[in-house]
Amino acid sequence: MGAVIRTRIVKIGNSQGVRIPKLLLEQSGIHTEVEIEVQGDHLTIRTAPRSRAGWDEAFAAMAKQHDDVLLDEGDTTDWDQVEWEW
Repeated sequence: MGAVIRTRIVKIGNSQGVRIPKLLLEQSGIHTEVEIEVQGDHLTIRTAPRSRAGWDEAFAAMAKQHDDVLLDEGDTTDWDQVEWEW
């Protein structure tokens, strides 16, 4: 288990917050966006997952396997042909 540091809850505008010492941020690897979850009487703070993380690799693998074709290849309905305006 890492270092335990006591701190205070401080007023930040209309909210309240906790200052996280640089040492703890460095040890945790937390840099920007976080998720905060309530677990009983604990708050868990962790790095927020990056949106679209790994998409580049997934798309490259799909292309290599020729699994990146358009699924709707010309199957149109009357609505597509008459009602839809480009």
